[in-house]
Amino acid sequence: MGKTIQTLEGAVFVAGKGKKCANSECEYFGQHYLAGGVLKYSLPQSTYGLDVLAFIGWQHEHEHQQLAEIRRSLNQRGVEINESNVGKLYRQFLALLGGTMAHTPEKLAATAAEHDGLIWAIDALQPEGHGTLLYVLHEVLSGTPVSAIQLPQAQAQGLIEWLQPFKDLAYKVLATLSDGESAIITAMNSSWPDAPHQRCQAHFLSNLSEVVLPLDLEFGLICI
Repeated sequence: MGKTIQTLEGAVFVAGKGKKCANSECEYFGQHYLAGGVLKYSLPQSTYGLDVLAFIGWQHEHEHQQLAEIRRSLNQRGVEINESNVGKLYRQFLALLGGTMAHTPEKLAATAAEHDGLIWAIDALQPEGHGTLLYVLHEVLSGTPVSAIQLPQAQAQGLIEWLQPFKDLAYKVLATLSDGESAIITAMNSSWPDAPHQRCQAHFLSNLSEVVLPLDLEFGLICI
């Protein structure tokens, strides 16, 4: 099998040839083995490198970039991709993270012990640009993505039910963060009523820049 994969370093062609065990004395004689080495470079049925997935995840989780911003960054690096596929790859990134979720309880416990509590944040995305919403729950102090859920529309009750297992954790919640979506704010305030809630500054500044930047370019209001 072979395919062309887009990576951050350019497009590469990767090929692998499966084989069968030819040792008649082996208990696995005749068993077919796929060329698993190909999976080092991309996921099955994907033409984007794992480095692209990692880039998308990092830019969104740590740099707080939106899907459109990530798409532009990838295009500038020579990766041909649209916003819809950025969203799909971000979901794959979260699925990959699921393989490390076994360590999440230990991370949360260590963070709560170090900081005397946790800070929860919820990010809402529309990976396809429309339709189903993707909600991601993060623990802010440790930078740990904890859970994700897809809902057909913004519903506070659905979010409250999703948050219930995390509400039941025996850790103090120092604060909660989100964008301005009312359903998220309602759900977080309902789940952790004693924790102060704040709108995410990165989201606020991003929204503000959409208004200020055109004026800055038009009138030359540049601050140094």
